[in-house]
Amino acid sequence: MDGAGKLTRSYESVIEELNAIHAAKSRKNHPLWIGMMTGKLSRPQIAEFLRQFAVIPLYNHFYHGPLYVSCPNPEWRRRMAEVVYEEGTGCIYSDGVAHYELYLRMAEAFGVSRQEMYATEYCGGSLAVRHYLENICRTSFLEGYSALSLGGEAQAPGIAGKVSEAFIKYYDLTPDQAMFYSVHEIADSDHSGGGIDFLKEFAPTDREVALVVKSVRDCVETLWTMFNDIWARCEKIK
Repeated sequence: MDGAGKLTRSYESVIEELNAIHAAKSRKNHPLWIGMMTGKLSRPQIAEFLRQFAVIPLYNHFYHGPLYVSCPNPEWRRRMAEVVYEEGTGCIYSDGVAHYELYLRMAEAFGVSRQEMYATEYCGGSLAVRHYLENICRTSFLEGYSALSLGGEAQAPGIAGKVSEAFIKYYDLTPDQAMFYSVHEIADSDHSGGGIDFLKEFAPTDREVALVVKSVRDCVETLWTMFNDIWARCEKIK
């Protein structure tokens, strides 16, 4: 048997495999993120990072939005509605300030105007992430949620908070200016949580489990490519 019509492994083993994927290419081990968390990057380098990374927070409605629409389960659709609501309004975690607005304010603290942010010419890695997420989030709820939440958002907790602290300590931002990352320390933990529950609901056979694993791996690989591309650009900036 090929296992396509049944589940031949435990969900705990699936989570272990996903954790291994993250461990192999954890952003906390990338020089780009290390530089930000330790204050080693210059302000112009941080500004370049913020411009390029904007493909995620400024265009989040193209990612979480389709997942809300396609979610086949009413309870999980409610959970997705809360994510979309929080991203667009900030009324759950960020005192009524939308997450994209928090990002723009943080960028302004590093000298990047709103007009400049939206006029960014994205590097290949950033374009790859944006188009990958747009496509996978429209392919299916299973694959889209796996990529975006279990793949992308799962690496933020434990790192986002440290970036926020570093921006305050090394770059003289106020807590309000660094709030985008302090908020995502909490919000992404919520958004990416419930891995076992998700698998039990949407991955009843080996076929679905394989799609989950592939989606997480593809997302982590694509994000790593973006980090490499941004880092190469930062190395050219003093």
